[in-house]
Amino acid sequence: MSFDIVIVGAGPTGLCFARSLAGSGLRIALVERQEEAALVAPADDGREIAITHHSQRLMRELGLWARLREEEIGTLRDAMVLDGNDRDGLMFRHDEAGKSQLGWLLSNHAIRRAAYAEVMTLPEVERITGARVGSIRTGGDGAEVDLGNGDTLRAQLVVAADSRFSETRRAMGIAAGMHDFGKTMLVLRMRHEVPHEQVAWEWFGVGQTLALLPLHDPHTSSVVLTLRPQQMQVLLALDDAALEAALAERFQGRLGAMRMAGPRCSYPLVGVYAKRFVAERFALIGDAAVGMHPVTAHGFNFGLLGQATLARELRAAVDAGRPIWSPALLQRYAREHRLATRPLYLATQMLAGLYTDDRRPARVLRKLALGAGARLGPFRRMVMSGLTADGGRVPATSWRLPFRSN
Repeated sequence: MSFDIVIVGAGPTGLCFARSLAGSGLRIALVERQEEAALVAPADDGREIAITHHSQRLMRELGLWARLREEEIGTLRDAMVLDGNDRDGLMFRHDEAGKSQLGWLLSNHAIRRAAYAEVMTLPEVERITGARVGSIRTGGDGAEVDLGNGDTLRAQLVVAADSRFSETRRAMGIAAGMHDFGKTMLVLRMRHEVPHEQVAWEWFGVGQTLALLPLHDPHTSSVVLTLRPQQMQVLLALDDAALEAALAERFQGRLGAMRMAGPRCSYPLVGVYAKRFVAERFALIGDAAVGMHPVTAHGFNFGLLGQATLARELRAAVDAGRPIWSPALLQRYAREHRLATRPLYLATQMLAGLYTDDRRPARVLRKLALGAGARLGPFRRMVMSGLTADGGRVPATSWRLPFRSN
């Protein structure tokens, strides 16, 4: 049971990382606690993921995009930010960015299905499903991962991609800063009378935050509602007809009648940032490294960016005959990923705090901010560059565009 790399976690980022190393000559073990049937056909978890132009290019290069069905790809043409009872909010238009659209929206389960289908074709990847990691040890002579079934995997390098609540990260003694926003997020696909016109909404109301993510069908969107846990419990206890009426009312009837078109799913709202991204013969990617608040739409985009950065370093080491576990290599990855993610993560905390604060000074300040943004064309174009740029690093200014990637 010896490998070059053991990847813990077969979520979208872990799968993309395994696919990024295809043809490198590295032998990989992919360990996942779910059974293979759940990976081949993932359950619908309600989440829709906003995809930037750079991420879309990466997904094409990895073969994932070609495996998506046409009806699974939503177009994000424009984005609008509303505050309070505003009718006209701050609009980010695709033509100001010089693109045909700002981005795309994909279901999380569709990404997972496409990524696993790609990894299944790779002879160098051994998939170990239905397995839980018991313990992990790293040292000068290699790494060992003990599984719950008694097997031990030996490797040169271990990479953890097992969620923002990563047990592998904790087993390695790496602390993480966690910010519990004290809110619960409901995600629910809904049909509505008024077409979405491929415009995403982020609507900051008093006591609630609403988002609308346009899907392929012009009358179907992913609705996202953020409330305090006690309020959410009351809402989730409603039957379907009552919940549909309640959500239509929360949207002030702007979408007309609304009907459920998918499962209701709820999630606690917690942001996570690891204190370190690497250790001896060990690295973190995806949400195990950076678990973003969804308001800035960069969660999976950062996951894709980080795995691509680490894979590039590993492939270069293989080509040059250098060890893939060298501290210098891992530190280069850690520095680059921290530079790409830390400013946005910190700014997101500030943004989420301002736009969910119902006190009068905060409400006045965000009205002023949105008004200034609406008047300044260069500001809007600078913000949109974070979504439409096709380079490797997300511009630090892109945090100012608030809309969801669930």
